[in-house]
Amino acid sequence: MNRIRRVAIIGSNRIPFARSNTAYATASNQDMLSFTLQGLIDRFDLHGMKLGEVAAGAVVKHSRDFNLTREAALSTTLAKETPAYDVQQACGTGLETVMLVANKIALGQIDVGIAGGVDTASDAPIGVNERMRKILLEANRRRSAGQRVGALAKLRPGMFFKPMLPRNAEPRTGLSMGEHCELMAKRWKISRETQDALAQESHLKLASAFECGFFNDLMTPYKGLARDNTLRADLTLDRLAQLKPVFDRDAGTLTAGNSTPLTDGASAVLLASEEWAAVRNLPVLAWLTHSETAAVDYFDKREGLPMAPAYAVPSMLARAGIALQDFDFYEIHEAFAAQVLCTLAAWQDEEYCRDTLGLAATFGAIDRARLNVNGGSLATGHPFAATGGRIVGTLAKMLAHAPVRADGAHARGLISICAAGGQGVVAILEQNTHSSPGRSALS
Repeated sequence: MNRIRRVAIIGSNRIPFARSNTAYATASNQDMLSFTLQGLIDRFDLHGMKLGEVAAGAVVKHSRDFNLTREAALSTTLAKETPAYDVQQACGTGLETVMLVANKIALGQIDVGIAGGVDTASDAPIGVNERMRKILLEANRRRSAGQRVGALAKLRPGMFFKPMLPRNAEPRTGLSMGEHCELMAKRWKISRETQDALAQESHLKLASAFECGFFNDLMTPYKGLARDNTLRADLTLDRLAQLKPVFDRDAGTLTAGNSTPLTDGASAVLLASEEWAAVRNLPVLAWLTHSETAAVDYFDKREGLPMAPAYAVPSMLARAGIALQDFDFYEIHEAFAAQVLCTLAAWQDEEYCRDTLGLAATFGAIDRARLNVNGGSLATGHPFAATGGRIVGTLAKMLAHAPVRADGAHARGLISICAAGGQGVVAILEQNTHSSPGRSALS
């Protein structure tokens, strides 16, 4: 390898996100991912083409989702020789797949690839209880019919009425991410009012983006939906204030309104080398220039699990030689309004920055007018593995449409995603100043 190649974001596609048990209640992960991939293939005329690879994943998976991404790719018009594989890093999955494909492009191992993610909260797997499972496995191991019948005779009627239902909780703490975030909100003294205000802003911004057609070339309608049905364009602070806390009913501030709903959806991003894009006369929307992952000490009770991006971003910016304030856009995943606000508060806290992050000074504040300007996860919803692709696609188009700075510097965007298990996945996208301002993949 003589050089590290620049990684171009050519475009993206997603289906509208749907609140669980609504429009996509009967759609499987493979259904949604296949459709989303095909929409991207159609948009960029990739029919019959052998790509370097397709990387995607899901957090909520059935046993039938074995080799999910390969099966989804085989259901499209890509060349059947295109390799594909699954990735899972909780809510960071979509951005992690982008990073994995991008790294291979940068190293010259492949020239083009697709990254993405999908999740359904409607079609969640339901397992049998542990005792019943062991009996069934024992029966499966028996060689004769008589032995199998003997093993199955151990089953009792009550076992059939004790299924293993899906749980949205950390296995080591027993607390959901919402409960962990509630603890963070208390530590950082994040008020209910500021959380509700951020939630309302998210919905109003997303509604405005749909009204001006921003998502027209980023989304393929699916099952009768043309926009995210989690969107509440008429949401008011009064309505938000009426909602009751859900994670701490007595003294909590996190509600269904200032937390992301359970959501179904899929997204995909097309990445390539500069040379591959030039040969096909495809405009480069943006460059993926830096990325990083981090995790908090899972057993440090002083730190909240959704705080990992607070660690990852300063580390990444130090390597990049960029200050927090040197960004035109901030795309911070709104798992909970409190998560965003806690992170921003921590970066402005001198003691935390010094003692926890090891910084010489406070990391600083951001211009809130540049935060999630086309709406965030509170409005779009959050199909776990699909959120990263949604954010990358949205930010890349924003950078392509951003005016070139007067000083000639590239416009930049920061992506920050918290993930279950106390992890954070972050990245930097930069504007392609060689393309015409405002030009997108379809314009």
